[in-house]
Parts: sequence; structure tokens; C-alpha cells
Amino acid sequence: MRFLQGNHEEIFLGALDGEPKALRLFCRIGGRETVLSYGMDAAEYERLDYEELVQRLAQLVPEAHRAFLAGFEDLITIGDYAFVHAGVRPGTPLADQRGSDLRWIRDPFLDHRSPLDKMIVHGHTVIEEVQTMAHRIGIDTGAYATGRLTALGIEGDRTWTLQTAPRPGSSENSLES
Repeated sequence: MRFLQGNHEEIFLGALDGEPKALRLFCRIGGRETVLSYGMDAAEYERLDYEELVQRLAQLVPEAHRAFLAGFEDLITIGDYAFVHAGVRPGTPLADQRGSDLRWIRDPFLDHRSPLDKMIVHGHTVIEEVQTMAHRIGIDTGAYATGRLTALGIEGDRTWTLQTAPRPGSSENSLES
């Protein structure tokens, strides 16, 4: 298995290192839920200032978790496909892409319409349905908000998706392909 680093992993690692800007952003984009998942109770989280939170994170998050996240890749190329979190900077060869673009880019990539070196498979920008274009496949269907997690299968020149989705009027999940 190989893992892609996205902007949330970047921010979490920065928060763990005590970077003030990263810590503030982390707290706004799911950091509370992440910290609580490590065993801190909500009352303690609300009571702590940023400096205290960094100290508690150091106690709560095992070094093995930090090392695991730090080992994620920015770009994975397999055959005719390149997998990234957010996208690529058009006009820049894949080997010269900046990690920050691969984790954060939006408009220059999403607005691009010409062929690229590889078919780019990405997330980062939530869309209602999988978006397949001549040069990219967007698969972020906003699982955190919609409950619909999308996976892309690729074999040869064939692709397919697999999704979890709550059925209307039901709390059950179903698989669609």
C-alpha cells in the first residue's frame, strides 16, 4: 500500500511541530475531532490555549503515527496515471511539481483543459459525482459531509468507481458501482 499526503496531513504535522499558523488552521478544519480521537475529552480541548494544545498533542499522538504520516508521498505514478491529493500545475513536468501544489492547488488545475503528461487522479475539491475528463479524474465526493466515499478501480484501459452512499430515508450504507 502507498499513501498520498494531502493538505490535512500537512497541517496536522505542522500542528504537531507547534507551527502557530498550522495549529490555528488545524483547529478550524477538523483538528478538534482529530484530537478527541486520540483520547482527549471535549472539556479539556475547550479549556486549552494553543501552547497547551501543542504540549498535549505531543503526549497524545504516538511517534509512530507522526512517522507514518510524514512518510506519505506527494505523487504516485503508475503506468499512465498519476495520483495526487489536489492536482498538478499545468505546464510543469510531473518531476518538477511542488509538493504544496500537489496538496493545495485548485483553479489553475481545475480550469485546465489540455492534455497532461499522465491522467491525473485527484481529490481535494468536493464534487457531487465523479468527474472524468480527458486529462483528469476527480473522485472527492465529500465523504465527511455526504457519507459518500468514492474509490476508483483501474485495470488496463478500464476504470470503474465504487461508492458508499446512504440510501434516502435510511441510515444504511449501500455499495454502488
